[in-house]
Amino acid sequence: MKVGKPEKLIVNGKRLDGRAFDELRPIKIKAGVLKRADGSCYLEWGKNKIIAACYGPREVHPRHLARPDRAILRCVYKMAPFSVKERKKPGPDRRSVELSKVITEALENVVFLNLFPRSAIDVYIEVLQAEGGTRCASLTAASVALADAGVPMKDLVAACAAGKVDGEIVLDLFELEDNYGEADLPVGIVPRTGEITLLQMDGNLTREEFEKALDLAIKGALQVYELQKAALKEKYGGENGGEQ
Repeated sequence: MKVGKPEKLIVNGKRLDGRAFDELRPIKIKAGVLKRADGSCYLEWGKNKIIAACYGPREVHPRHLARPDRAILRCVYKMAPFSVKERKKPGPDRRSVELSKVITEALENVVFLNLFPRSAIDVYIEVLQAEGGTRCASLTAASVALADAGVPMKDLVAACAAGKVDGEIVLDLFELEDNYGEADLPVGIVPRTGEITLLQMDGNLTREEFEKALDLAIKGALQVYELQKAALKEKYGGENGGEQ
């Protein structure tokens, strides 16, 4: 169920949640929260609450899916029935299938799958509470869970979205902006190489607006990247971090 559309999403130069156009919501990332998983991550991004668990590399089941030259990466995105205002039906739907595929493809580019032939690496993502932007938040959490499991990777994948709201390009859309804004542009990047592993767009942007939104999303993702690294350092190096 969507909250009723407000008359304006930007009032007196500020967004409805009080943020500036280029400001992220508060983010908290914690690595290694599940003892029985090989790697895990708990993430709060605004009011989003997401947990990701990584298992593997391990034997592939069913065995006919095994590849002789590389591991297979499987990411499963799910939203808990209580994660949204109107109870969600349990089980997969078209959106969860799409996001599972999108997140898998975004991470396949950074994991050294060739090191683990005939193996599987499974990442399970559960959205406990949703407030817009779960795609980028889930990809961010899944990346930290993989790193926490010790899976060899080129780098973490950091993600953030930008979009168009009341004619303005803004960073990190929250629920009302996501539902009623004019455009949404989620982006996932590999900071070390500069690769873009996720790029989707919902809505309409001019070329100039697209370039501005892309630059803003990348700047946001780089801020998220620092929080990802800080969360892993906090677990393995004893440093404070992982929270904004």
